[in-house]
Amino acid sequence: MSTHSHFQQKWLGSHPPTAESNDVLVTIYDYPPPTISQPIFRMGEKLRIVAEEGDRWRVRPIIGGCENYVPRTYVARVYHGWLFEGIGRQKAEELLQLSGNRLGSFLIRQSESQKGTYCLSVRHYSNIPQKQVKHYRIFRLPNKWYYIQERLTFQCLEDLVNHYCEVADGLCCLLTHPCLAQLSTEHPPEQPVVLRHNHFSWRNVSRAELLSDNSTSRDEAFLSYGLRHSIASYMTLSQLDDDSFRGSNKRWLQPVRSGAQSRHSCLLTTVQDPYEDDFE
Repeated sequence: MSTHSHFQQKWLGSHPPTAESNDVLVTIYDYPPPTISQPIFRMGEKLRIVAEEGDRWRVRPIIGGCENYVPRTYVARVYHGWLFEGIGRQKAEELLQLSGNRLGSFLIRQSESQKGTYCLSVRHYSNIPQKQVKHYRIFRLPNKWYYIQERLTFQCLEDLVNHYCEVADGLCCLLTHPCLAQLSTEHPPEQPVVLRHNHFSWRNVSRAELLSDNSTSRDEAFLSYGLRHSIASYMTLSQLDDDSFRGSNKRWLQPVRSGAQSRHSCLLTTVQDPYEDDFE
């Protein structure tokens, strides 16, 4: 069994990759080295495998260029766009800090300190270049399932990646794109982030507006359907009219405001990372 076949079977589970996902290489060094001649391939460039010829690959750049040869030691084979074969922590950081990546770009690699385990490397925001990549050790249970934190287990690495692409769930940030995905024509360009400013104020809301069902969209509703009816029931039992509601709202709306503030501050506060960092 070849090395790369063994590498695949260790993590596949019931989700084998397609042939198209296995024929991609990423250069991990400039080739040839600049001290010898002008490089044909730059570090971080994606290559499509044309043929395997001894200790070299015959490749074609995914973005333009002609077929050429590159030694095996100058490239890493990539599965599913994010599983990098044969790179360590330092090389993962170098690749993730290339200009084609952004917040949440990630890759999975084999751990250097614990053989047989994997690490998730994620690019996140930091003013210190040396700390722009966070590493998480991925453990494997006796039943072959994977986890970063014991309360969440996954049948294969693909399931683990899909989960953290949907919710950060304790990681430094959401997983957004595989490492160097922005450099490939196979992926659409990044869309700008649009922030919506909410000018809502409890003080300017009347009872009729608060309980109205006439909103044209979900985003325009002050409160959810269930919460509106809960408040309506409370008001009915308390026999409050509009005037008394406005006069007494400081008594019972204060916990609502403070609760919203607490929830907002919770979202903005950095929670201590519960996951184990991989130092190798």
